[in-house]
Amino acid sequence: MLNLSQNGCSVWVTSSTELALVPTAVALGKFDGVHRGHRQVIQPILEDIGKRESADTKTFSPSVPSKDRIYSTVVTFNPHPQEFFTGQPRTLLTPLDEKVQQLRSLGVEQLVLLPFDKELCALTPEEFVEKILIEQLQAVQISVGQDFRFGSKRTGTAQDLQVIAARYGIPVTIVPLESCSEEVFPEAPISSSLIRETLSSGDIQHANKLLGRPYSLIGTVVKGQQLGRTIGFPTANLQLPKDKFLPLQGVYAVRVFITDETLELSGNGYLGVMNIGNRPTVNGTQLSVEVHLFDWCGELYGKKLTVQLEKFLRPEQRFPNLEALKTQIQLDCNAAKAFFGC
Repeated sequence: MLNLSQNGCSVWVTSSTELALVPTAVALGKFDGVHRGHRQVIQPILEDIGKRESADTKTFSPSVPSKDRIYSTVVTFNPHPQEFFTGQPRTLLTPLDEKVQQLRSLGVEQLVLLPFDKELCALTPEEFVEKILIEQLQAVQISVGQDFRFGSKRTGTAQDLQVIAARYGIPVTIVPLESCSEEVFPEAPISSSLIRETLSSGDIQHANKLLGRPYSLIGTVVKGQQLGRTIGFPTANLQLPKDKFLPLQGVYAVRVFITDETLELSGNGYLGVMNIGNRPTVNGTQLSVEVHLFDWCGELYGKKLTVQLEKFLRPEQRFPNLEALKTQIQLDCNAAKAFFGC
């Protein structure tokens, strides 16, 4: 369990419902990406709590547990259900730390990670509502997306949840799927799968529109081969969470923030270019993520960076020699600067 706080705002994170802050207003789902559609599902519980507290004369502190208040709670599953059923590791758009940061920015107070195991899978829709939502989380309000499924063999629908919860006097908001307005995906529902497909094709700008924010890679700077220094383009070698989903390999125009453990962003960041790939020109064999910051002078080793991907510039390619690589990197920098208008 974790209690991640910043500027008086806190997110209580637990995988045990016994340790959850109750009673709760619950948004249910997988929430990988915390994209525009997910935020629509979360918004009703935040609004409901806001109305309840504005009608009360008491002033509550989000960081102090109290039986007199209701906690805005996102309930999701760990591991991802697809990983459980396939037995294959699944990379995520938002690993845990990043998901917590996104939820905190929305004002969510608690994240409950239900252990997705045989016991949970065996629960009928009625048992899931009674044991998890009613008895353990003491839910007073529930919000789900229109396509939410739950219970053994995914037999429960959002409408079933609404009917079952009504027996306990608990309202359930069913949120329609958020659709794309972009010409590339006319009226397609926004989903984590669609965002993955878009990132895999290098269409970072449309992926960012679906997310409602720039797709980010967050990691710690570690020592690499320091080849960039020898050709005049020093790079920061980024160590990412193992379960982070990576977009198409290649070169990107990026905006970079030096962050602390809360992943809070401040200022306008630094502009630069990033390469995701195996560095074929120098016979690289392992995937690396390297960032070159424009006009940066200083030490970055050990620092945590948040790298926002803004534009895909080109796929990774092999060059005949380092001089050709150096020439291309300069062209990439020029292209990125033109994109950023600097």
